[in-house]
Amino acid sequence: MGLDDALIFTRVVECHSFTQAAQILGMQKSTVSRRIALLEERLGVRLLNRTTRKLRLTEVGQAYYERCRQIMLDFAEAEQAVMQLQQEPSGLLRITAPIEFGQLFLGGVLGRFMRQYPQISAEVELTSRDVDPVEEGVDIAIQVGQPHDSTLIARKLFESGRRLCASPDYLAQHGTPQSIDELSGHRAILLPQDSSRYWPLLGEHIACQRVLSCNNITLAREAAVAGAGIAGLPLMISEEAVQSGRLIELLPDARLPVGELYAIYPSRRFQAMKVKTFLDFLMASLPRSSLLEPPGAGLLTSRP
Repeated sequence: MGLDDALIFTRVVECHSFTQAAQILGMQKSTVSRRIALLEERLGVRLLNRTTRKLRLTEVGQAYYERCRQIMLDFAEAEQAVMQLQQEPSGLLRITAPIEFGQLFLGGVLGRFMRQYPQISAEVELTSRDVDPVEEGVDIAIQVGQPHDSTLIARKLFESGRRLCASPDYLAQHGTPQSIDELSGHRAILLPQDSSRYWPLLGEHIACQRVLSCNNITLAREAAVAGAGIAGLPLMISEEAVQSGRLIELLPDARLPVGELYAIYPSRRFQAMKVKTFLDFLMASLPRSSLLEPPGAGLLTSRP
């Protein structure tokens, strides 16, 4: 109430009139007059000397007006600063993302974004864990799968597939499976969401011999390249190794789970311009190719 009264008082002084101040404020003249009287009563001083023709500030009123005017200017400046933030992306952007996605895509995308919007700075954490953006003060948490908290907003970035791969040395030693059934007993390199007993195949329960479990798909790829076993790898993570012959794709018709990547953030309402602009920039920058959405397949691993 004190701030409202200070605004009314300031407008009355600047208009030299209760009537004009009331018009500007969209209030009744009687309401403005009553609010000034209540303000003086609360402060225990007379701020204005009134006659039928003019208003004159008292000495105390002049000092109070100068302080109130500065407060109003600071308030207007604060509003303007917020509005400018919504017109041009600026400020600190806090992001978390899966390690491989950050290494393959996010660094380049964020660099181009910051070059286009030089008022943006960024803090990025690459992590395999799920992040609560509200609890940890993160603007955007990029992660595999939708959040468990239904109050958060999840924007789907893309979905992608996996392929079964092994090194030429492994296949020379253990044989090349020609059918899904022949996978039974083969040495398996698995990711956390994969069953420890079965190959990660949709609609199939083919036993595997687990030799390695890990939560990092680059590690899984390198283990497969070294001949440790067969791995169900995200397409983009394995593409260079397949093209170079370090890995060989097995059973291309095998259906592995589809992985979905989401951008998680607290709310669409009053969303900061920096967040909205970066999400749109990220969506426009992501690759759209057969490496993301092969027929019947499922870059990233899906949740169980």
